[in-house]
Order: sequence, then structure tokens, then C-alpha cells
Amino acid sequence: MQTRVKKVWQQVDGVLLLDKAIGMTSNDALQKARRLFSAAKGGHTGTLDPLATGLLPLCFGEATKFSADLLDADKTYEAELRLGAVTDTGDAEGQVIATAAVDVEQAAISALLPRFTGAIEQVPPMYSALKRDGRPLYELARQGIVVDRAARAITIHALDCLEFSGQRLVLRVACSKGTYIRVLAADIGQALGCGAHLTALRRTRVASLTLASAVTLAQLEQLGETERLACLQPVDALLHTLPRVDLAAEAAQRFQHGNPVDMPAGLNGKVRVYVDGRLAGLGEPGREGRLWPKRLVQLA
Repeated sequence: MQTRVKKVWQQVDGVLLLDKAIGMTSNDALQKARRLFSAAKGGHTGTLDPLATGLLPLCFGEATKFSADLLDADKTYEAELRLGAVTDTGDAEGQVIATAAVDVEQAAISALLPRFTGAIEQVPPMYSALKRDGRPLYELARQGIVVDRAARAITIHALDCLEFSGQRLVLRVACSKGTYIRVLAADIGQALGCGAHLTALRRTRVASLTLASAVTLAQLEQLGETERLACLQPVDALLHTLPRVDLAAEAAQRFQHGNPVDMPAGLNGKVRVYVDGRLAGLGEPGREGRLWPKRLVQLA
């Protein structure tokens, strides 16, 4: 009888920039990466649809304390659209419900894209995880039930055409949180008069993190433990857009025990706090205009 070897988990602290493969859920990717690192604790910074590929920041150990801080971050995608066909889901997983001839010139696309740039409103799709009376909308959609959805304010910071050839259109989209790229694809198709749906999506940036530094699960599997650990970004990789504050001995001790310290002049928002060059946690202004600990890191 074969003896099953029990997995030994260890304390691993850091951020993995994963290039997620198509067809894999974000949680599946997290669990596979966590096992590769034997990490006792792990989390992700927001889901990436199975259809999508690209940048999925994963957090291990102390870095999980800051995963929520990336949920509101701006993101950048490369989106491939198929013009001339509309699907019930807005992407390639759905059924085609309408087709039309594509008679579109490059000039028409260039003229149209500015209309979808800036602060706009977007109606969430029925095939989404948003809930109505406790039920995900996609469950209702699969039963043929359509309910009203209120439009949401989003921001498209930049929208650029990367490729256009016949029925194929590739766009780079820099956007705020809550943006549904497949809804954007459908809305652009409707505005062009031929309809469209999303056929591929690749995330290339989350806040200041980029795909250029990401690795795939397949690449990680080929590495030894030391090389694999070298792929991890430091715990504060998610916080680099925040101002940095370094505390001296007395203030550092107060902060690490959950007490406020003097707020440095010129700062009025969240900051990353360091003690002896190491991340001690996240601070934010609070009562009496002082800097209060929001999340603390366990320093060795």
C-alpha cells in the first residue's frame, strides 16, 4: 500500500506576478502556485475571468494583508473583438444571437474611440457575478430571466487601436475598477453598426505592476525551490504607488504597538511605513491629524 506524503506548508512572504493561462479560474491559479511554493497562506488581489489571460498578482504570507489595497487599482488590458457578431454573453463563450455585415473603415474606428474615453456609464451584463435578491445574475441569465441593472460610473483612461483587419479589432484599454471589457466591446460594436463580441482578453497592468515581470505556472514548475523563491516580489510590491515614511526608534515602537505617531508634513492619505528599512505596515491619517496604523507587518 502506497503511503501518502503529507504536504508541509511553510511561511512564505511576498508577491508573485503570475501570467495566468486561459481556461483557469483565479482561485485555481492561486492554489496551484501556493502548492508550488508550499506557502501556508495565500490570496489574490481580484479575480481574472477564465477566458482572460495575463497579470494576476498573488500574495503570500504577510503580503496578503495588503491584497485588498489593489482591488480599487486601475488596470490595463489588450482586448480582441470580433466585429459582425453579437453573443448573449458578450464574449466567445456565449451563443451568437445576431450577425451583420462589417463595413467599417479605420477612420470610423479612430473617430469613435474618443466617445468611449473618459468618465462614462456602463450597464453591467446579465452574465456576471453581481447579485439580485441573493442570486448571481448569471444564474438568472441561464434561466432566460433578464432584470434591470442600473448603469455604473466607470472611467476609461485610454483607449487605443492596436490592430484592425476586417472583422478583427484589437484595443488597448486602460480603465478604472468595475469596468466590463466585454460590455465595452459590445457597446463599440453597436456604435459601429455591425455588433461585436470579445474573443480574447489579456491583462497587462495592475496599478504599477506589469506583465513584463510575470511568470507562468509552467515556468515555475521547471524551477528549483531557490530559483522559484527568487521570482517573488517583496511584500511591499503592492504599495509602491503610496508615499513612503521612515520612522525613528521611539515613533517606530509606538506605531508597531498600534499607537498613532506624528503625520509628516505634506502628506494626507495612506502611506507605507518603514522601520530600519523594512516595511512595518500601512498607515493613514486619523484623529487629531496623526498617522494611525491600519495594517501591520510582523517584523522578524
